[in-house]
Amino acid sequence: MANDKKLVESITSMEDDFAQWYTDVVKKAELIEYSSVKGCMILRPSGYAIWEMIQQELDRRFKETGVENVYMPMFIPESLLNKEKDHVEGFAPEVAWVTHGGNDPLAERMCIRPTSETLFCDFYSNIIQSYRDLPKLYNQWCSVCRWEKTTRPFLRTTEFLWQEGHTAHATAEDAEERTIMMLNLYADFCENVLAIPMIKGRKTDKEKFAGAEATYTIEALMHDGKALQSGTSHNFGDGFAKAFDIQYTDKDNKLKYVHQTSWGMTTRLIGAIIMVHGDNSGLVLPPMVAPTQVMIIPIMQKKEGVLEKADELQKRLEKVCRVKTDTTDKTPGFKFAEQEMRGIPLRVEIGPKDIEANQAVIVRRDTREKYTVSLDELESRISELLVTIQKDMLDRAAKHRDAHTTTALNYDEFKEAVATKPGFIKAMWCGDVACENKIKEDTTATSRCMPFSQEHLSDNCVCCGKPAKTMVYWGKAY
Repeated sequence: MANDKKLVESITSMEDDFAQWYTDVVKKAELIEYSSVKGCMILRPSGYAIWEMIQQELDRRFKETGVENVYMPMFIPESLLNKEKDHVEGFAPEVAWVTHGGNDPLAERMCIRPTSETLFCDFYSNIIQSYRDLPKLYNQWCSVCRWEKTTRPFLRTTEFLWQEGHTAHATAEDAEERTIMMLNLYADFCENVLAIPMIKGRKTDKEKFAGAEATYTIEALMHDGKALQSGTSHNFGDGFAKAFDIQYTDKDNKLKYVHQTSWGMTTRLIGAIIMVHGDNSGLVLPPMVAPTQVMIIPIMQKKEGVLEKADELQKRLEKVCRVKTDTTDKTPGFKFAEQEMRGIPLRVEIGPKDIEANQAVIVRRDTREKYTVSLDELESRISELLVTIQKDMLDRAAKHRDAHTTTALNYDEFKEAVATKPGFIKAMWCGDVACENKIKEDTTATSRCMPFSQEHLSDNCVCCGKPAKTMVYWGKAY
């Protein structure tokens, strides 16, 4: 039995060291392997399979709104990057440059894309001439490169996978509508697929995307009380269009600039899943995004008829869920620990006595509750439990977030909350960036967003005491 538990004994308790617990989980669940390339990770099959589930569901939702997929080059000429001043200044510290082709220096150095606004703008300037060409609703799935000083698997790496949507519209109203539409799509996806509740709102000007007119965000709270920006949607207005001369002839035969949006989600969502739902036994995957939803574990599998029955059950369950059977020669105890480490939502145990009684034992990963179920009812019971687990995981995450959200009415309360109550802090703000900077300098907490669902907590700014303009969610963040 000691060997069976070895798999989970090597995980640091999240209560003792949350950062080490996180690293242990991503390694022991075989989601990633560190690479010899500094700051980059290797996505192993278990980790990439989760990204594929995310990708497939998001891609389906995008296409339902009229979005089409394209692919842009990974290199951006320096002259193209420099066309939008605010944009290039915002990304300059993170850009990786290519200076040689083979042994020969390049006439113009190129960066490895940190994001693709400039490429899409150059593209749009060539293909948009008339109002009939609008809107353009494009997305690409790709990797990007940002030269990070400090990295952590999924949360911040030099190269990471993402999707970036880029749209062009005839009017400011159309662009704003698309910006909010995609933010709402992201929030719905995170809540109903990843079982992670989100706070939706607008970023302050200090925190908005470089070159954007407005940035909207969804913010999640991790188990350790830190926030994680989980998706952003940007309204670019016509700033990029003027820099790249993206004009169209309108119905009145006048030249006008397009209005643009951009929106993205990345593999950091996998980090969010780990940090919201995981426990000291490893990963806990919501059924909607679990590559394997059910693992069948034969008990005393060398006994006659056990493997055959397990195979029969798998064929039946394949009609209602994503299912596998563990037929390795490991002990049942090790298989249980491995299934828990990998976060598989349900396991089905079947042995000689179960076969004789026409039953199986079902165990939930999230609560470890056990159910003895007739084999005649297996499909319906599995289907019900997967739905229940999905709902329960969202409910638990929402309760955790709400229990770790504090209201501060003055600066003393604010500083005490940051120091002693990990989580979100709701507080009023005057709108002055000086207060925003002071709060960060004094407490390391940052503005997460100005939520769409506003509350009037008091008349005064939590920092300076002057008349407040808006309520803000604050917190320490990844």
